[in-house]
Formats: sequence, C-alpha cells, structure tokens
Amino acid sequence: MPGLIRGVARTAVVAGTATAVSNRVSRRQQGRWAEQASQEAPQQQVRYSEPAAAPPSDDMSSKIDQLKQLGELKSQGVLTEAEFETQKSRILSS
Repeated sequence: MPGLIRGVARTAVVAGTATAVSNRVSRRQQGRWAEQASQEAPQQQVRYSEPAAAPPSDDMSSKIDQLKQLGELKSQGVLTEAEFETQKSRILSS
C-alpha cells in the first residue's frame, strides 16, 4: 500500500508541475502578443479627414440653409457643441 500512495503522490506532483509550467508559458505568450498588438495598433489606425467645407457662396440664403441643417444635426445629436461651433464659423467666414 505505501508504494501505491507514493506513486499517486508522484503523479500528483508531476501533474501539478506540468500545469504550473503550462500556465506560466501561456501568460508569457499572451503578454508578448499584447505587446505586439499595442505596438502595431498605432500603425493600423485609420485617419479620417474632416468633411470638406461647403463651397463658398455669397448668397446669404444659402448660408442660412446650411446653418439650419447644422442646427438640425446638432438637435438630433449627430454633432457635438464643439463640432457645431466649428462648422458654423466655417460657414459664416466663407
């Protein structure tokens, strides 16, 4: 009986050690992958350009229409306050 217990204990130690080593290898590998992903992420970012400004127009009614459309977009939540102000100043300065 003591030989059987010794064999079971040895098996448990080997299995526990193998599990610990496997977990450590997995954590190190995940850390490396995360590091690589963080280094590659800035290179893969898509840069969006701002939408082209409306063509310059001296017609005041055209500017008023554009300002109304901007106001509607802002009220719908499409534009933030800062975006609204930026676009409004572009329209008024053209």
